[in-house]
Amino acid sequence: MKRIVGLILLSMCTICAMAQELREINQVRSRIDSMQYQMQDYRDSMRVELKAYRDSLREARRHAYDNMPHDLRVGWGDQLFETMMWRDRGHYRDLPDSYEAPYDENYRYTQHWFAEYLYNFNYCYALGVLVDYSGVIWDRVVRNGGGDELSREVNRNYHNITFVPTVRFSYYHHDYVSLYSALGVGLNINTGTELISGRNTMVAPAVNITLLGMRVGKGRCYGALEIGAMASLNNAYEVYMFGSRLFTASIGVRL
Repeated sequence: MKRIVGLILLSMCTICAMAQELREINQVRSRIDSMQYQMQDYRDSMRVELKAYRDSLREARRHAYDNMPHDLRVGWGDQLFETMMWRDRGHYRDLPDSYEAPYDENYRYTQHWFAEYLYNFNYCYALGVLVDYSGVIWDRVVRNGGGDELSREVNRNYHNITFVPTVRFSYYHHDYVSLYSALGVGLNINTGTELISGRNTMVAPAVNITLLGMRVGKGRCYGALEIGAMASLNNAYEVYMFGSRLFTASIGVRL
């Protein structure tokens, strides 16, 4: 009888202990579930806040130029094509001193100087016009067969004035840095001392391509660097620019 009572008491104690453990396990599970719900709520709230921040950022960028839609800049570009194409020629040697021939010498390159106005419809698209000037100046020299200078006619020259309506697309925009590409198609006026098709002044189509442009600056003032090319040709024999203005640097202001 005592054994039976002992077994019953032992069983009751075991059941009580197991019940206590089950209660503790349930409490732990409840805490874990509560923490999971809190984490889920926190993630949901963070998603909502992040979405709201992104939406506000997009909205701010969309209206970034509402108060400053006008974009005016001036800058410099290289004359790599002209430097490669027009350079001093060698002199004749071992010919009679009475032999005379003209040579083009002492080339000077003005580089490209340009001004551009753009109207920003939003932070992506802008439309405007680019005006670019470049020129080359050299001396026409007459030498004899021994290479001696007989006469020199200075300031032989030609000049290119280019008017290019331009559209620009910005595909990355940040408070301090933006990346963009641009395309312009217009006219080039080539004039100077050289006769082309019997005339000193010729008008030909012109194209300006900006493959990659980068603007740096926040607020009204900024600087810009570009990689691209400007070309103008009337036909295969009258090439005024080709691969010119490969690199440009400029400063600008938003108004």
